[in-house]
Amino acid sequence: METYIRLAFFVLFLLVFIVQLYYLISNHKSLSAYVVDDELPEVKIPISVIISARNESKNLSEYLPAILQQDYPDFEVVVVNDCSYDNSDEVLEALKDTYPHLKIVTITEHARFKTGKKFALTLGIKAAKNEHLLFTDADCMPSSTNWITRMAAHFNKDNVQLVLGYSPYYKSGNFLNALIRFETLKTAINYLSAALNGDPYMGIGRNMAYTKTLFFSNKGFASHMHVLSGDDDLFVNQNGTANNTEVEIHPQTFMYTHAKTGIAALYRQKKRHMGVGKLYRNSHRRMLSFDALSGLLFYASFICCLAVYFEPVLALGLFVFRWIIQILIYRKTFKKLNAASQLWYLPFLDFVYYIYINVFGVIGTFVKTTQWK
Repeated sequence: METYIRLAFFVLFLLVFIVQLYYLISNHKSLSAYVVDDELPEVKIPISVIISARNESKNLSEYLPAILQQDYPDFEVVVVNDCSYDNSDEVLEALKDTYPHLKIVTITEHARFKTGKKFALTLGIKAAKNEHLLFTDADCMPSSTNWITRMAAHFNKDNVQLVLGYSPYYKSGNFLNALIRFETLKTAINYLSAALNGDPYMGIGRNMAYTKTLFFSNKGFASHMHVLSGDDDLFVNQNGTANNTEVEIHPQTFMYTHAKTGIAALYRQKKRHMGVGKLYRNSHRRMLSFDALSGLLFYASFICCLAVYFEPVLALGLFVFRWIIQILIYRKTFKKLNAASQLWYLPFLDFVYYIYINVFGVIGTFVKTTQWK
């Protein structure tokens, strides 16, 4: 019986090893091979940048000017002041005196009906005067004045209605920050690679664009308005196609923000994000679940093989082989996404990452979130 158990551990290890190689080579390689165009395009498409902000007076003061000062010929910035009770209204009015292309939409708190981000974004989209919309959050800083230009350039191509960008976190010197940045990096590799492979399944609301026609022709957020999150990933999951979606990862388009600094704040954020995964298309749920579970079982079965001393040399060899394939595929990708330093910690961060996403995946499945801000 003991021999059969040891053999079972090894067979499981081989199976999940194969699954992990499939994800690396079949899915993630496309982003590594993607060529970033350094030439600045010439774009004249009118753009409406939309930001939903609730009690973000400090962030609006600090980051909104960088949005308003973009080097672009024709754009407006629509800020939806969503039931704020700080001095956001004063900050916005002061900025409007300097930047006339700032449009303010104000939502007041209703005694009986509580609204969320999707309602605020819908009002912002309706208030926007332009067909092409670019989205970010109040706590985000564009990496350059060419953010709008490079994101909008994709709308020059036929049939493109959806553009997915990248939004990394600022680096700070602690383990939680390193883990959050790595998880964000891996998430980006997954969804950007999927889009390049013709199967877009999510995007990040801090840096994405789509057309007003796409939004209204598919009834906006109506099918998932009852869910707190999902204004970005669920919208892409339901509306993104191989023909209408493009990706943009030029460093000048990165939209930076600060990561959560405490476990409690991170827990609330991840609980909110993970809760929408069950509404993804079945094929996407299976893809993400197999990746998460196979990654966790890869490390667990590897440790078991070593612990019971069943083909330890072969197990170690396969472990190192996967690690080498990861480095070969991720080396270019990490560099493109300005995360080359994290390659040095790949084996450890990858191990913790799979524990992290499986734990929050279970939490998101069973725990309901009722507040977005």
